[in-house]
Amino acid sequence: MSLKKQINIDKLPNHLAIIMDGNGRWAKQQGLLRVIGHENGTKSVRETVEASAELGIKNLTLYAFSTENWNRPKIEVQTLMKLLVKSLKKEIKTLQENNIKLNAIGCLHDLPKKAHQELLDVIEKTKNNTQMTLTLALSYGSREEIISVIKELSTKVKNNIISAESIDESIINKHLYTQNLPDVDLLIRTSGEQRISNFLLWQIAYAELYFTDILWPDFKKEDLYEAIINYQNRERRFGKTSEQLT
Repeated sequence: MSLKKQINIDKLPNHLAIIMDGNGRWAKQQGLLRVIGHENGTKSVRETVEASAELGIKNLTLYAFSTENWNRPKIEVQTLMKLLVKSLKKEIKTLQENNIKLNAIGCLHDLPKKAHQELLDVIEKTKNNTQMTLTLALSYGSREEIISVIKELSTKVKNNIISAESIDESIINKHLYTQNLPDVDLLIRTSGEQRISNFLLWQIAYAELYFTDILWPDFKKEDLYEAIINYQNRERRFGKTSEQLT
């Protein structure tokens, strides 16, 4: 039986998030420039997005560029931004055909003007699509996001818009970049690294974590299916006992 047929469609993660790691190491292993690894990584993005949409996953968030990534060599950052623009232009057709809505989170104003505008254009063109929401985390850092929430709530308390006593999880959720998304159910990280790297720290509080040694350019549909099957075989207790769930 194929892996896809082993997936229980009734137990899909409502929100899948992926840390797409290993492009540079993949290129190094091949004796190629790092940028070639990033270019090959876009093929895995396409496969993953299409496979997620085919399965019926409603929310997919990809960690595309972190706030820390700005510290990489200038030529690599410039190339990544050009690749972003190229990919957005190329994939708009795929998004429309699969009824996928594009979303983006992070300090988007830090993106180069051309990349920012192309991103906004695709977001606008796909805003009415309903099959799946694809969110790109760009110039994103979870600590920065949480600091921003604290500052905004502090200002509202100071100006008597809300009271400090009224602040709870739902209030915080409404001020996050991900305010229109549910909490993450499954977080996948490729390349063998086993850390979160400042990604959706609040939103993954009860997420299942799945780490694979596969480098991102080698991550295919079957690898996604394997991760989902692994997720579906876990018992999610949310602080309760197994007996309480039966």
